[in-house]
Amino acid sequence: MDMPGPTPIEAIDLKTTTRDETIDITSLVRQVVKKLGVDAGICYVYCPHTTAGLTLQENSDPDVKKDLLAQLARMVPRDAGFVHSEDNSDAHIKGSLVGSSLSIPIEKGKLLLGTWQAVFFCEFDGPRSRKVLVKVIAG
Repeated sequence: MDMPGPTPIEAIDLKTTTRDETIDITSLVRQVVKKLGVDAGICYVYCPHTTAGLTLQENSDPDVKKDLLAQLARMVPRDAGFVHSEDNSDAHIKGSLVGSSLSIPIEKGKLLLGTWQAVFFCEFDGPRSRKVLVKVIAG
């Protein structure tokens, strides 16, 4: 039996519009999975930026996204007296707290997300042009 070759790494381009925001990218990640035609495996989603991150979060109530950003702002305020000269240390810390990658199982060609789960890109130092990388591993 021939094993399929490796799937390419796909890039999702994003443009953020405010300093702190969350963007639901679930449909974009699903498009990559569909395009690559992998029936079962793992979808690895990676953020190659130090002032942004990725999270799985509820997609039903928009207040959850607001609460997430508000709590992170309380935990890591921008004006906390950081020594990093670019005035974005809070964004670096928030990116570290949220994390830079997600692994999502794929079954029958679909992401196995929970009923209320969605993939969110979290911007902490926008507005910017960003990329999210997606690698699908068959298995």
